[in-house]
Amino acid sequence: MQTEDIISTRKDMIKKARELVPSLRFNAQKVEESRRVSEETMQLFHNAGFFKLLQPVRYGGFESSLSIFIEVIAELSRGCISSAWCCSLCSVHQWLVGIFPIQAQQDVWGANPEAIVCGSYAPTMVATSVDGGYVIQGNWKFASNADNAQWALLGVHFNTNGQNTQESSGFVLVPKNEWVIEDDWFVFGQKGTGSKTIAISKPIFVPLHRCLTFKEASSGSPPGSVSNHHSIYRIPFLSVVPLGLVSPLLGAAQGAIEILIEQCDSRITRGAVAGSGNKLSQFFPVQSHLAEASALIDAAKLLLLRDISDCEERVARGDIITSDVRIRNRRDHAFSARMLNNAINILFTHSGGTGLSLNQPMQQIWRDSNAIIQHIGLNWDAVSSMVGQHLIGIEPNGQY
Repeated sequence: MQTEDIISTRKDMIKKARELVPSLRFNAQKVEESRRVSEETMQLFHNAGFFKLLQPVRYGGFESSLSIFIEVIAELSRGCISSAWCCSLCSVHQWLVGIFPIQAQQDVWGANPEAIVCGSYAPTMVATSVDGGYVIQGNWKFASNADNAQWALLGVHFNTNGQNTQESSGFVLVPKNEWVIEDDWFVFGQKGTGSKTIAISKPIFVPLHRCLTFKEASSGSPPGSVSNHHSIYRIPFLSVVPLGLVSPLLGAAQGAIEILIEQCDSRITRGAVAGSGNKLSQFFPVQSHLAEASALIDAAKLLLLRDISDCEERVARGDIITSDVRIRNRRDHAFSARMLNNAINILFTHSGGTGLSLNQPMQQIWRDSNAIIQHIGLNWDAVSSMVGQHLIGIEPNGQY
């Protein structure tokens, strides 16, 4: 994309996302009660072109900058975190399908360029090698937006003999007619994501072209980059996909700060507290915490945008993303998530008893945020240990 096109696409996409925020916010509680995102909301995302952001041009996609993707998802998340999460992951999966061999892309989008893909990354099942491909069977948990997806991307071990190594782990693409959904998503946060279990009860065959190893996805020259020449398809897997996890948190934190600012003049404190009867805006802790939360949000956003801009510039000039940069990216994904969750937790302390009501948006943001932060891809303890190992010269124990 030319610079002018990128600016135009960014403005257009962010405008479309912003226009959807009021309706997403209005329906957020309904999404939570339904435990899934509705077909109507998904159609709004389709109509806006959000699923085309990272999709290859050859199938009608935009091949946009990942910074545009981050900002669009953050806008949507101001309205409904679960809806934004589903849009985010299915959008980033368009990029992921784009690094598979071209025949796999044709399988997914050839007859239906609007097809979207849900995913369960953890390689919990073994793919057994057979002539021309692999055979798989089993259950894959946490497949967000499975109800609305036409394909599933499932994590597997390729003939690993039980060993979890980067060389043997990877992904397979499976069409919807070969799996069923187990309705088992009953949780306290992120209720509306419909992150249900995908079940394949009998052995099915997956052709070789619909298989991708983690090593290939992280190589900087995956099979799909042969057909999709845009540089974004040469960024390693774990420098891209975690952006789909943390971007909804960015919007959630922005939404939380907007809610508290709105309440500052409308809420009058009651009860036996110092300064009772004053507006919320008169309290120093509220003022201080708003400042702290806004700084955390800005810091997280700047880290994410800096890292992905750096990666896009590197691959555009033909450089390989080094281990140092990849590990830095993983650090910043997890640390940004930590900062954003901390910002939301700080803001939630001013919700009061009224804020505990299930019809109050702040408690839903707080629950969703503290659910998202449990994702292993954003786990600060795991990621920080890997980063520390790298800094002191120990072989990092983790994926990057």
